[in-house]
Amino acid sequence: MEKQKVNLPLKQLPLNPTTKAEMREDARERLHLISKEFTDGFNFLENFLKSVTFFGGGHFKETNEYYIKARSIASRIVTELQYSVLTGGGPGIMEAANRGAFEAGGESIGLTIELPNHQVQNPFLTKNLDFHYFFSRKVCLSFSAEAYLFFPGGYGTMDEFFEIITLVQTGKIVKIPIILVGHDFWKPIDELIKKEMLGRGAVDEEDIALYIMTDNEDQIIEIIRNAPVHQGIKFTHKDLLPSGIDVSKQDSLL
Repeated sequence: MEKQKVNLPLKQLPLNPTTKAEMREDARERLHLISKEFTDGFNFLENFLKSVTFFGGGHFKETNEYYIKARSIASRIVTELQYSVLTGGGPGIMEAANRGAFEAGGESIGLTIELPNHQVQNPFLTKNLDFHYFFSRKVCLSFSAEAYLFFPGGYGTMDEFFEIITLVQTGKIVKIPIILVGHDFWKPIDELIKKEMLGRGAVDEEDIALYIMTDNEDQIIEIIRNAPVHQGIKFTHKDLLPSGIDVSKQDSLL
């Protein structure tokens, strides 16, 4: 008896294998879009000389303690320090930070992302820029900030935290404050880093000092106040760009 074959397309479907020429054209189109996103992103950020970037989960509602704290800290950042607040422009912690800045009359900036079926954008943005690729958006979120505030979140927040801390660890970007807000969330992760990573020699003692964990709003404001203002000049984000992307001739900040 002949064995049943699986995972075969229906015969009536048109089967048109992609040619090498089509693959090259697709690659060129993607590289053009990537280059444009970086160029547009850096030019956009050039308008905001002092900023703080908020990272955190998109599922927290306005009654959540993390939402409330992000909203409060963002308000203080724009009123006491006159810094812009930068987020991914979505809901949850991003909305809370943008809302705090917006309600305080400050610059509330969002780098929004196009998703397959919709685009998520909170209503508290004074200016925003849309991105197609997550990685180009992430580079721009990390570009030129005076501090990073990480609130509790999911996979995306963990991805952003560990990539940024790795870039600081390896000297790819300058050392600036990385502040973890939400002690009950970050403490187990801090313990994991110290026990498993430091304990096994995967990181060094000085690597543990690259971030600070605090819920004290006054301390957070003072950390940001005392942080150097970079304005993008000392960053080496060419190292962050995908191989083959060169925007150095198109953007004065690089």
